[in-house]
Amino acid sequence: MILSKKQRLMILIPAGILVIFVLIFILRRIIPKAIKIKDCITLNVEQGNVYEPIVATGTVEAENEVLIRSPYSSIVKQIIKEPGARVLKGDVILVMEDEMIKEEIDKLNDQLELKRNTLEKNKLNEFSTNVDLNYSEEVKKLNITSLKSQLSDEEQLLEVGGISPAKIVKTKQEIALAEKDLVMLKQKNSIRLKQLKAEEQGLNLGIKIQEKELGDKIHILDKMRLTAPSNGIILSVSNKVGEKIEKDNILIRMSDLSTFKIAGSVDDKLADYIKTGKRVYVVIDSERLAGNIGNVTPMIENSKIQFNVHLEEKNNPKLISNQNLVLWVVGNEAENTLRIRNLNLFSKEVPNVLYVLKNGEAIRREIITGIKNPDYIQVLSGLEAGEKVIIPKQGMSAFRNSSSVVINN
Repeated sequence: MILSKKQRLMILIPAGILVIFVLIFILRRIIPKAIKIKDCITLNVEQGNVYEPIVATGTVEAENEVLIRSPYSSIVKQIIKEPGARVLKGDVILVMEDEMIKEEIDKLNDQLELKRNTLEKNKLNEFSTNVDLNYSEEVKKLNITSLKSQLSDEEQLLEVGGISPAKIVKTKQEIALAEKDLVMLKQKNSIRLKQLKAEEQGLNLGIKIQEKELGDKIHILDKMRLTAPSNGIILSVSNKVGEKIEKDNILIRMSDLSTFKIAGSVDDKLADYIKTGKRVYVVIDSERLAGNIGNVTPMIENSKIQFNVHLEEKNNPKLISNQNLVLWVVGNEAENTLRIRNLNLFSKEVPNVLYVLKNGEAIRREIITGIKNPDYIQVLSGLEAGEKVIIPKQGMSAFRNSSSVVINN
């Protein structure tokens, strides 16, 4: 049977199209695909550690808190700096009512003035008493001298018979009595002067005690305006305006912002990973700050485990008080293993096919991967240290399962 021209065309055209597709497929398998190096990303295959991160959350806290206590039992008069405010050294944070302390200072000043006046009177009395006592002693001494002179005269008269012996005996008795009186008077005078001196010392001691008390009150008065002892940030103020606060109660908490720690929190299902000393990385932008877990709170609250992280670089400039951050607690870890950077170009499941750059070509490789994190992927087999993995920027689909791809400059 002879086919018409139209029939032949209907057969030949589909056949020709099929042949063309076959030729294109063959050519694609024979002629390597080409791609420019600028359209690719290269990753070095290197030795290093790869760990599985246990994701937790954390808040930046001041490592060193400054506690400011109430200097005196009083009432909060004015709060100048609220929690969260940054302060410089010497800035007034809070003012307390100071009328009571001022009244006590005035009362102490009056008491001191009275004691100083009493001390002055005591000194004048001591001087006057001393004069009187000296005068009494002198009178006694003169009386004894007179009696001794009288005795001498009487002894001369006795020799000539002008006086009886009884008179001499009497005079001698008077002299002996006068001398005893003088000794007793001196003893009494000494005791009296010591009493006056003791009173003076007591008054001086009382004055010194009250002067110290007055100095302390004046010092407290200066502290009734509570100031920042250093640059920092106000964390909390315990009382409100008008509330009474006792002496030495904590009134203000502030941080000097010199060093920081992290207050971490993680789901209690991951509690087995949260151990004191465990390695932690704090994620700040593209930076990873290393640290270790410190105290772990034994109690579970809202299905969360709380813990502290002590950083190696406690004063990193990127740390900001109350900043919320992501924490990576090191879980499973492979040390000194082969790894490549994780550029998030892979699908959720890491592919088992990559391309290695060698002599201007991207050679297809099958690999087995292990632990991964957002920074690195562990390579268990299929790659060697020092090789370069090449990845098209538009994704692995650009290679379309080719066995090799030419890489042009």
